[in-house]
Amino acid sequence: MSESAEAILRSATERLTEAGVETPARDARLLLRWVLKTDGAGLAAYLTEPLSSDAHHRFDTAIERRTQREPLSHITGFREFWGRSFTVNRNVLDPRPETESLIAEALHRGPYRKVLDLGTGSGCILLTLLSEWPDATGTGTDLSPEALEVAHANRSNLGLEDRCCLIRSDWYADVTGVFDLVVSNPPYIAADEMVELSPEVLNYEPHLALTPGGDGLSAYEAIAARAARHLSPNGSLMVEIGPTQSYEVSAVFANAGLMVHAVVPDLDQRARVVIAHL
Repeated sequence: MSESAEAILRSATERLTEAGVETPARDARLLLRWVLKTDGAGLAAYLTEPLSSDAHHRFDTAIERRTQREPLSHITGFREFWGRSFTVNRNVLDPRPETESLIAEALHRGPYRKVLDLGTGSGCILLTLLSEWPDATGTGTDLSPEALEVAHANRSNLGLEDRCCLIRSDWYADVTGVFDLVVSNPPYIAADEMVELSPEVLNYEPHLALTPGGDGLSAYEAIAARAARHLSPNGSLMVEIGPTQSYEVSAVFANAGLMVHAVVPDLDQRARVVIAHL
């Protein structure tokens, strides 16, 4: 008789533990739920039963990929963000809980009618805001055509084709018009900090979206330099930052003639979002 799903799950957890995965039991359960196409409650019904050979093979393949430290979201092909499912792959950053701090702040201060998202990646920031603000329109830019393919897929999945324009652009280079809200989660990791990243990030996420090189501030300089051309008179600029960058990013914005209104912490009380105005 085949092993029960519970025994297979236990073995998979041990494999992930040995591979150094941070949350082995959680990841094993999520991957088994994904293979079985069930939720947490539904998984309990499977645990005493043997897995089919096909399900066992697919689960084993998924666990092997995870032991290589491939992100869970790349294996399943999606990541939850602000209550919605976003397609992701190795061409975009994996949407992170920290970025939801930017969403929360924008929703608190909004609604805004016209939104620009610089370096949109998966589109999770822009598409979430447009989903929450049914009267808003937005533009998302990215230098990577592969990232834009992912954003296009998410735009279609959320039915936002009529309210969201996606363009290939190096920051503002191909952007026209003014916006009530400009948002960005730009690359901000300093070059010498890259080695400290987990294998999931360092080996599987696009370095173009992680670091601009040098001290990690050049993206903020580019964003600040032309913000005045694209912000409406009462508009807001909101960017995600690294937790040690609030002073430096605020100084970059001030030097560009922007007024820093607030630095907002994430749920761990680390500086995470800088908000500025003209």
